[in-house]
Amino acid sequence: MKQKTIYTCQECGAQSQKWLGRCPECGAWNSLVEERAVPTTAGAGAAAASAGARYALAATAGPQLYEDIDTVVSARLSTGIDEFDRVLGGGVVPGSLVLIGGEPGIGKSTLLLQAAAHFAHSTGTVLYCSGEESEHQIKSRGQRLGTLNEARAPLYLLAETCLERILEEVARLRPALIVVDSVQTVFSLKFQSAPGSVGQVREAATQLLFAAKGQNIPTFLVGHVTKDGSLAGPKVLEHIVDTVLYFEGEKHHSHRVVRAVKNRFGAVSELGVFEMTGRGLKPVPNPSEIFLAERPAGAPGSAVLCCMEGSRPLLVEVQALVSTSSYGNARRMASGIDQNRLALLLAVLEKRAGLNLLGEDVFINVAGGMTVDEPAADLAIVGAVASSLRNRPIKTGTAVFGEVGLAGEIRGISQAALRLREAAQMGFTHVVVPEGNVARDEAPAGCEIVPVRNVGEALDQLMDW
Repeated sequence: MKQKTIYTCQECGAQSQKWLGRCPECGAWNSLVEERAVPTTAGAGAAAASAGARYALAATAGPQLYEDIDTVVSARLSTGIDEFDRVLGGGVVPGSLVLIGGEPGIGKSTLLLQAAAHFAHSTGTVLYCSGEESEHQIKSRGQRLGTLNEARAPLYLLAETCLERILEEVARLRPALIVVDSVQTVFSLKFQSAPGSVGQVREAATQLLFAAKGQNIPTFLVGHVTKDGSLAGPKVLEHIVDTVLYFEGEKHHSHRVVRAVKNRFGAVSELGVFEMTGRGLKPVPNPSEIFLAERPAGAPGSAVLCCMEGSRPLLVEVQALVSTSSYGNARRMASGIDQNRLALLLAVLEKRAGLNLLGEDVFINVAGGMTVDEPAADLAIVGAVASSLRNRPIKTGTAVFGEVGLAGEIRGISQAALRLREAAQMGFTHVVVPEGNVARDEAPAGCEIVPVRNVGEALDQLMDW
């Protein structure tokens, strides 16, 4: 019997009978890959039904009344890394499926090996499955990091890419934690397509989900990312898992950031900061101190922003450089903030504050490789640009936050009390804030609140004109 060939989009999973240069569903170019369709047999329906019964997510087979269901609160399990537990919402939830992605070499395997080693010592058996490294390579890295002490710990290493083989070892060992590095290297014998294809990634994630939920085993999956920074594979991969974490950071900086973009058991956009050392990743309890450690004193174009990442307040430095353009069109470049937001704020400064920026090149950078996407950063960007243009530094000991409207007004923002408290703890004596936040929040001891209503008032308070 001749096997049927289909073409599957590696971005969205759409299928076509013939090859197309562009996917008709998602519009991705050169994403259709040839795959062989699995023939359907007469007993396929019965096999699927038996598989569904075997991998049921709930203990009961039938529906239950909402009021009759007893909620069971399971204690969270610690990974031994405080910042990692913070991002997860207080620890690992039993039976949860966590997907962590990031650039190659950023530290994903290092972080999970450190967590697995602590888990093996404190909780129970850990199965670390790797499809990219051998057992000897993993142990060599563990010895270099010093993650395991001399005491014998039930940490099992498995260099395997076959999904059925991994599930057999899970059933045999009954581990307390599973780590799969990475899900794009795992393949199932049910499909003839190559590892990393849409069908293989979907099948691997689904079967590991059944194992995690059915046996109440927390599972970590490492995911590859594409060149634009998003997780590789079908979008359904992010829908299947309970938590999606992104590992971020510049290779030229020593610190790394783990950010939660989806979490069914905790706050979204939570942030954990780590420092990469020769002994692995070390949590940073006070990230504001690191981001402001090398800030130059009295330099024009430098403003300190009180931002929020999840439930954590952070102080970061926003730098601006304004210089006369040598060409006809002025350049606007931004690192760490949205470039469209920068263009909007420059237009507000032109129209509402009377600053001539039409022929000036403007460069904005958030020091330390941080990315800030909240509107509260507007006032820091405006202050840094005006400071660089006039070549006058912002007053010493001043921090800012606030949203700038198109009419030049400064709008109030949320969680101002946490921002003020963090600024006071870091030694800042003045904080320029929107007037709408003054009535609701009290100034911490040793810190003065300076309310402003529009861009003009803010610039007058930030600098001595």
